[in-house]
Amino acid sequence: MHAEPSSELGLESAAGPPVAWPAGRAGSPPAGAVAHSGAPAKARSSPPTWQRFRYPQSLYKYGAVLGALALIAYSLDYLNIDVERLPGMLGRMGEMLARRYFPPNVGHILNADYLHTVVETLQMSYLATVLGVALAVPLAWFAAHNMTPSRRVLYPIGRLVIMACRSVHEMIWTILLVALLGFGMLPGALALTLFCIGFTGKLFSEAIEAIEPGQVEAIRASGANGLQVFVFAVLPQVRVAWTGITIYTWDVVFRAATVVGFFGAGGMGWYLRESVQRVASKDVAAILLSIIVVVVISELLSAWLRNRIARAIA
Repeated sequence: MHAEPSSELGLESAAGPPVAWPAGRAGSPPAGAVAHSGAPAKARSSPPTWQRFRYPQSLYKYGAVLGALALIAYSLDYLNIDVERLPGMLGRMGEMLARRYFPPNVGHILNADYLHTVVETLQMSYLATVLGVALAVPLAWFAAHNMTPSRRVLYPIGRLVIMACRSVHEMIWTILLVALLGFGMLPGALALTLFCIGFTGKLFSEAIEAIEPGQVEAIRASGANGLQVFVFAVLPQVRVAWTGITIYTWDVVFRAATVVGFFGAGGMGWYLRESVQRVASKDVAAILLSIIVVVVISELLSAWLRNRIARAIA
């Protein structure tokens, strides 16, 4: 009669790795026995430990920190910035605001004319966003290096237009267009549209360049042309990102629309310019307060829309 195998063989021990069932022993291995010997290499590997920076990594690190500090000190000295005046700046600013701008003239922003300019600002930002996004879609397609229809012609053209619109600030566009077209909402809407083309086109093209190529290759293998590949392979992959970018663009454009009127493009900024020229400080405070409130509301609305769209798609 053979001896019964020990129940400790082949079972995981709290003190060590599992033991293999010895060859040549009679009987069947008990439940839980391991058919191979030894523990996996992963389990035996030690966790990563902390290591001190060694030369030359430490030299690069501390050299970069010292270089940044030296650049800050040089900039302060070159720009002749008096650092000693900074601690008392907040106190002087609070005293000036309390003396000249408080309390705000809330009645100035409750009249019908000013409320009409708020609606005009919303319309101008919405129109500029729609036109800018519509024009940015083909430009982003041309400016995406992996999907452009022509790398010799359309790619540099798309990049040049997007870079040109991004290089000039929307306030500068407003000043130039007001000088060309005169005062009114048209130069403001066009200036914001150009800003939207540069801002949105850059983000749209980067989203296209980050897509997975598998779906694109599958559509191309079926004999589709460039436009069909863009519609059926690219757009499904970037629609989520483009939706969030579009909402964020409207938020940024609306903030800019509250200020472009200061340069003659209509909207809330026109009232702000008029009050500044009349040195009506309390009216200026009320207008600035209304701009802050409207921008905060638009920020909350855009964040809510982005969250709803993300949950709906997920």
